[in-house]
Amino acid sequence: MDIRTIDLFAGAGGLSLGFEQAELGFMPIFAVEIDKAAANTYERHFGCEMETGSVTDVKTFPEADVIIGGPPCQGFSPLGRDRDDASRAELNELWQQYLRAVRQVQPAAFIIENVPEFQKSAQFMALLEAMETDPVLKQYAFNYGPLNAADYGAPQRRIRGIFMAVRNAEEVEWPPPVTHGPNAASGTPYVTVRDAIGDLPEYPTAVEPVVVEGLAGDRQELHLKRNPRPTSLERYMAIPEGGNRFDLARNRPDLLPRCWAEKPTGTTDVMGRLWWERPSPTIRTEFFKPEKGRYLHPEAHRPITHREAARLQGFPDSFIFEGSKIEIARQIGNAVPTALAQAIARHLHKALVAQRELVDAA
Repeated sequence: MDIRTIDLFAGAGGLSLGFEQAELGFMPIFAVEIDKAAANTYERHFGCEMETGSVTDVKTFPEADVIIGGPPCQGFSPLGRDRDDASRAELNELWQQYLRAVRQVQPAAFIIENVPEFQKSAQFMALLEAMETDPVLKQYAFNYGPLNAADYGAPQRRIRGIFMAVRNAEEVEWPPPVTHGPNAASGTPYVTVRDAIGDLPEYPTAVEPVVVEGLAGDRQELHLKRNPRPTSLERYMAIPEGGNRFDLARNRPDLLPRCWAEKPTGTTDVMGRLWWERPSPTIRTEFFKPEKGRYLHPEAHRPITHREAARLQGFPDSFIFEGSKIEIARQIGNAVPTALAQAIARHLHKALVAQRELVDAA
């Protein structure tokens, strides 16, 4: 049976893709995304009605069984602390537009995905109050908490705050059962960087994200070559697997930028190299810049490529992105890891089945 979904703040569709990959009947019928390149990517893959623009401009939402989506998180994330107060406030309040859609559609369930900091904010306290007092929202049982994508089969440690609500349910169990890592009942180990990208050529040759036609279907060339400056290449060579800028300071102090030399403490991920046998850290939108995080390949003297980042997020090679290299990187980095989305979809489906049985028995 098809379960009609609406995806708000849809991005390229990482959340919807995971729901699709769960093979439980979730089918997007409508999506909203303000970024044109991401909206084009979503529409290309899912083929549903797409509103390219702000959710505030959508007056009427179609009937649906489930609403999913992640209101922009930059206002809550520590990485967004440099935004001005007005832009932070505008971003922080977009969750209210999400609830407007819920009130109008009254789906059987809805999922809000965000950075875990959102669930510690004053806005989230206001959301919880609305869930207890609003005539429509008080019909929903809900639960929430942070989930680590690596615990659910993603080759990436990425923690997201998930809020799940089901209408007319007695309760919503939480969290979804962990499937990977030391806390998994099955004993299944984490999926590693090697598992995800170990088969790709160490040094790519392509330079543009062209779409290539093939007998097995189209694919996109995203394993893209970069041409680092000689100084950058020397810096990369001074950093071992799992190392970072502090290794650079020890091994080649002559190559240490002044800003780092004057800051001997701080984040250990800057100019960091990945480990083969661990999940990666969070893949953000500028993964092609090693000075922004732990984005150096485990062995090759280069940052990870778009294809490698897409695989660490769970996008199959058959998934084609629209836009420029920078626009594609932004879509990849902003996505929900599809393995985490699959786990959420399975947990939600179980809750929907239980809710149906409860209604039938009444």
